[in-house]
Amino acid sequence: MECSTGSKGLGELAETLDVHRSTVLRLLQTMEARDFMRRRGDGSWTLGFGLAGVAVTALEGIEIRGIAQPWLRRLSREFGHTIHLAELNDDEIVYIDKVEGRRAVRMHSRIGTVVQVHTAGVAKAVLAFSEEPVRDRVLESATFERFTSKTITTADDYRRALGEVRERGWAEDDGEFEDYINCIAVPVFDAGGGARAAISLTALRAIEPLSSLRRHLPRLREAARDISIQLGWNPDRRRP
Repeated sequence: MECSTGSKGLGELAETLDVHRSTVLRLLQTMEARDFMRRRGDGSWTLGFGLAGVAVTALEGIEIRGIAQPWLRRLSREFGHTIHLAELNDDEIVYIDKVEGRRAVRMHSRIGTVVQVHTAGVAKAVLAFSEEPVRDRVLESATFERFTSKTITTADDYRRALGEVRERGWAEDDGEFEDYINCIAVPVFDAGGGARAAISLTALRAIEPLSSLRRHLPRLREAARDISIQLGWNPDRRRP
């Protein structure tokens, strides 16, 4: 039997597996029932769409911290500042790694703690590129408490800020939680195209103000892009 690209005939599969055609047929029918295989109009067999979901699940199980850590250390050495990695976990965004540079400043962030949603650059970077239901769930925990004169204190203002982040492709914390600290942050995408995490470059304002930090965006974006691709993200796919 002549088979189209990506499909195999029953006889060819039986020969490849070195088993009887009836055995192969039973296996194929079982896999077809679970959408792992599908029969084409010409009688040949090809992979089923159910395998796409299995592949995505496998990619999502990849340990993002291990993938990102070489980049985090590299950026910290290069710029001398603190690098954060935060991940979306259900309805929270959690710091999962932190690398302090030679010019690091003491700050409240700790690995394993939930970020301050309405002030953190990493939170804005994730939420700006998340679907609306995800954004709504995460924002339910936002207090919009004022910490400094720069803190965003209403949900409407925050959503407008997220629109700006989405438009330009990166986020920042302009002294919104601690007025002597600022940061820039960029999203990290997963195989499904959603913002799974974010990385940020954080500095003491007196050492490097926000205007200077922004000059490092190309390197931060390069890191995020590489990490995203390793997580299965397709750079040619449109953002959600």
